[in-house]
Amino acid sequence: MEKPEQAYQQAMNTRRQALKTLGLTGSGFFILPSALRGAEAPSKRVNIAMIGTGRQGIQVNMASFLGMANVRVIAVCDVDRLRLAYAKSLVDQAYENKDCQSFTDFREAFELPGLDAVMISTPDHWHAIQSLMAMKKGLHVCCEKAMTCHFEEGRALADAAKKSGVVFRLDSECRSNAYMIKTADLVLNGYLGKIRRFEVGVPHEMGEGFGNPAPMPVPAHLDYEMWLGPAPERPYTLDRVHQTDLKSGAPVGRPGWLRIPDYAAGMINNWGGHLIDVANFINGTGHSGPVRIEGTGTFPEPGVLWNTITGFEVRYAYANGVQLDYKIDKPYLRIEGDDGWIQAHWHSEGGLQAHDRKIFSTRFRDSDKRVPTRSDKQDFIEAILNGSDVMINAEAGHRVNSQCLLGLAAIKSGKALEWDPVAEKITNHPEAAAHMTGTYRDPWDLKTFI
Repeated sequence: MEKPEQAYQQAMNTRRQALKTLGLTGSGFFILPSALRGAEAPSKRVNIAMIGTGRQGIQVNMASFLGMANVRVIAVCDVDRLRLAYAKSLVDQAYENKDCQSFTDFREAFELPGLDAVMISTPDHWHAIQSLMAMKKGLHVCCEKAMTCHFEEGRALADAAKKSGVVFRLDSECRSNAYMIKTADLVLNGYLGKIRRFEVGVPHEMGEGFGNPAPMPVPAHLDYEMWLGPAPERPYTLDRVHQTDLKSGAPVGRPGWLRIPDYAAGMINNWGGHLIDVANFINGTGHSGPVRIEGTGTFPEPGVLWNTITGFEVRYAYANGVQLDYKIDKPYLRIEGDDGWIQAHWHSEGGLQAHDRKIFSTRFRDSDKRVPTRSDKQDFIEAILNGSDVMINAEAGHRVNSQCLLGLAAIKSGKALEWDPVAEKITNHPEAAAHMTGTYRDPWDLKTFI
């Protein structure tokens, strides 16, 4: 089996090459090999549409798919016409043609003949409706995390994915990280003994200030009504939505919607979907969840635009006696067992740490089970082509998403919550569930798409 470090490096090299191809790093464009231009195209290939062409959608997701020989990006979709034109130009240049289709309405993109799958990189408040509609069309779905804004959306997605039989993958690359793979291999095969405790850190919001709430004229290039979609009606302001380079059409910086509860729950959900998922996988609770949740947190002063949670400490207890402590810090996963501990850092300094670094030189036994070493996008495409299971299916995605929402509900309610992971109900303070739900603006209604 390929070593985790080799697999991760190969995935990163593919992504870097694709970024070069798109002209997103350095200067100038690079030409893709002829195999990617059709002359030697494989017989088994996935045609995909990019739904949402913002920072994450282009620089991470589209770049990765354009670097894969068994994938063809055939369409892009965005309510921002400048971003849409920019994304189309990048795809056309990568394939050296003008074939990429472009749409401002995702429903039209879903009707494209020959389409197999969609990559949903829109704001979180759109994920549920777009994913449900895609699966009803028989399309495979790779959906950015956080998976959904509300609990009932995630439950609906998990049920629909199981019923439809299409591939649904929550798009986190964390399980494909070399440090996480190494940690999982050691822990799952008993090299730390019985697991007692997890600790997960996620970063602070990336950006200063609290946004400018002053209403502004809607830019001519943006369909703001469609951008809002099911979210409450609010006046347009740049810091509510996103910034686009008016000359090139390229996304600029981190979008403001990530810090507004109408569209996202903040870092407690956004990064929790990465690192708590790995903890749940190792703990064997990827399709269940905790049984008790308590926490404290801080929020901005009332009246500011960017008002998602800014600091928190949450403690989860599982039925197997394991505890998980979750907080704002730097991104890392720490696992403590009877025989020692390992701490794996992600996108931060620290690398791999342990009670004894010799553990990282462990020679695995032939009988040891090893975790997959595929990249996140390879995982999705191979599941479509080969019928294999994805690392993070809709059920696992819903469970980690609801776990983060439960942490937020415990903080907002000020109560320690008892959770039944089978019935998926708060059993001691049912009123706290109101912090995990939301409303829809006409004509959008979740029930219409279930």
